[in-house]
Amino acid sequence: MDNSDKKFRKLYETDIYNKDGLNGYAYVPNGIAVSNPRNETMPGTNPEQLLGLSLSTCMNATLQAIERENDLDHTAEVHVHVTMVKGTDGLEFLVHAMVSIPSVSYERAVELTNQAEQRCPVSKLLSGSINYTVETLQN
Repeated sequence: MDNSDKKFRKLYETDIYNKDGLNGYAYVPNGIAVSNPRNETMPGTNPEQLLGLSLSTCMNATLQAIERENDLDHTAEVHVHVTMVKGTDGLEFLVHAMVSIPSVSYERAVELTNQAEQRCPVSKLLSGSINYTVETLQN
């Protein structure tokens, strides 16, 4: 993630995983209860995790539809890393989505990821932010 034009002090970060799209499970550390991410004695889900879950699930479901349209098995996985930082304008989230599609070449995976980025409603919502990046991983 390149945010070299901003000064950040990391306050909290989390990871969210989804490999099943809309039909299955996504993984978030700490469970479902709501809590302050900077209070480690109180377990629970926080806005960073919910944002990551929303993006990973939506992006993976979109990839699943794109794979189906291209007669491919659904092998896409989406890992979202969310970091809360204190920037020059106050608290901000840095959101980095990493897409893996092991059943296709890297070049094809980039194409499919770009399509998903343009079609996924959550990705479209975040796409205007310099704090949002999407990366296709090499398998």
